Amino acid sequence: MSIADKILIENVRDILENGVSDEGMEVRPHWADGVPAHTIKKFGIVNRYDLSEEFPIITLRRTFLKTAIKEILWIWQKKSNNIHDLDAHIWDSWADENGSIGKAYGYQLGVKHHYPEGDFDQVDRVIYDLKNNPASRRIMTNIYNHHDLSEMQLYPCAYSMTFNVSGNRLNAILNQRSQDFLAANNMNVCQYAALVHMLAQVSGLEAGELVHVIADAHIYDRHVPIIKELIEKETYPAPKFIIDKSVKDFYDFTPDSFSLENYRYNTDDIKFPVAI
Repeated sequence: MSIADKILIENVRDILENGVSDEGMEVRPHWADGVPAHTIKKFGIVNRYDLSEEFPIITLRRTFLKTAIKEILWIWQKKSNNIHDLDAHIWDSWADENGSIGKAYGYQLGVKHHYPEGDFDQVDRVIYDLKNNPASRRIMTNIYNHHDLSEMQLYPCAYSMTFNVSGNRLNAILNQRSQDFLAANNMNVCQYAALVHMLAQVSGLEAGELVHVIADAHIYDRHVPIIKELIEKETYPAPKFIIDKSVKDFYDFTPDSFSLENYRYNTDDIKFPVAI
């Protein structure tokens, strides 16, 4: 069993046994047939992954690492808000007729701001500080921009990262306001774990700890029987995460810069509806 499997199983059982249902309340999400999508949720889940021990990918079912990395590069490297720049269909339900998701995610990271050292967008500022000011306690990003919320197709779920260099280790906190546990949990964990590895490598550091804070960790009503069955499946040891060590510039990473060695997983054939 991987560490990620253990954490996910514990989280799911905690949500199902101790969570609170929003049945009977008016909710925004709905299913494709128009029926309101209710959840059972747990407030304030905090998970810690030591990236020096193993890469936090589950084996209960397959997490498609390259798809996860395509999305994180779309947001952090391309700084795009248009799905035509993304070789995946994750965001199709939220895009307009031109493919835009509005002033969300990558758009916010790409806006330049003025500093005494010069003009930087949020990503380049992080990289600059990791290389030049590693002792700083101000290395962070935030894409929950209230000024632009009305022009976003979806408010950011994973909205801020705080980076901290301890010795030669790059640690990070991912703050997430909301998470669909079946659809997105391990995908998000793998994305931001890979991001920490990337930023560490280009800054001459080692990947340390990823702390994942989820304010509203929820399981949708139509996902409950599916996720109950999932957490009973056989698990395997975590695979070895391989990153192309020759890459020294963050903007040179591609999805092919990453691979998994000996990734065994129980199944990749789990079908479930997605609430929108």
